[in-house]
Amino acid sequence: MLYTAVTAALILDNDRVLLAQRKSGAQQSLKWEFPGGKLEAGETPEECLAREIKEELDIDIQVKEIFTAVAHSYGDRNILLLAYLCRRTGGTPSPRDCNDFQWVSLNSLLKYDLAEADLPIAIKLMGERCHHA
Repeated sequence: MLYTAVTAALILDNDRVLLAQRKSGAQQSLKWEFPGGKLEAGETPEECLAREIKEELDIDIQVKEIFTAVAHSYGDRNILLLAYLCRRTGGTPSPRDCNDFQWVSLNSLLKYDLAEADLPIAIKLMGERCHHA
């Protein structure tokens, strides 16, 4: 079984995290997710995240460390979602290549219609952050 490597940025601001809403008509149309995207040939996950976040939200980030990895099957395709803790270093978010974005408090994450692969990441993030707060 082949997996496509996909990155996700957990961009934290105190007890909030940045979510992006997928475009209408895209796979997982209008679902909320941690922003990121597919790795291109020769690209590291960190380089991919910096590029994708700039393309999607027009902000600069510092990729800090891997948080978790999730293998998920969407029926016709399998992904390995690599979620990294990140910090915004510049810019104001703007929905350039997504439908919308929201800063969401960690205890409200499950109120959003999250993409299936992002759900276990959200649950782990809520558990770890709320536990250490």
